[in-house]
Amino acid sequence: MPRAKRQTAFFFDASACSGCKTCQVACKDKHDAPPGVRWRRVYEVCGGEWVKEGSAWKQNIVSYNMSVACNHCEDPICMTTCPTKAITKNGQGIVLIDPKRCMGCRYCEWSCPYGALQFDNRKKVMTKCTLCHDYLQQGKLPVCVSACPMRVLDIGELSTLEQQHGRNREVYPFPKETYTAPAIVIKPHPAAATDDAPDMHIDNVEEL
Repeated sequence: MPRAKRQTAFFFDASACSGCKTCQVACKDKHDAPPGVRWRRVYEVCGGEWVKEGSAWKQNIVSYNMSVACNHCEDPICMTTCPTKAITKNGQGIVLIDPKRCMGCRYCEWSCPYGALQFDNRKKVMTKCTLCHDYLQQGKLPVCVSACPMRVLDIGELSTLEQQHGRNREVYPFPKETYTAPAIVIKPHPAAATDDAPDMHIDNVEEL
């Protein structure tokens, strides 16, 4: 799919994320999300083990955090699967849901490989990160970006972020970028590049 003329994207520096979840709480507070609805989620990723080598023990344990929200994909599968055309992209490349057209069928939720779309049980419609487009119109940053004490989140034009930080979009637990072309650039934690760490998994599944 050809790249749009404008594509706003997230930048996330996993190498400096402390996993404090301030971004997650700030997002939930601003949008008054009901219990169970989390537009931004912080994944605690870990893996590795202790291995005995002779009389000594050696470990290859790795651990890092991933702050994940809607990636406002260049080729959003949620938009193509929505039967009522309630999901659209605006001129900034931001993927939005029209609650008046959404019938709550949850097809978009099932199709999104990032778990970004969340069902609001109160209103019986799908919801998701809006990239705080109301704040952007006021010249302000999204609340997750401004709330982060470690300054590991930012937004910008996708092509500019790629020039500054490279084009990494597939840090675990992200799927292959070819599915939806997510509009995100990630600076991986050094542990994410460890090839010999077995059993990489999400350690806080019960929160997510």
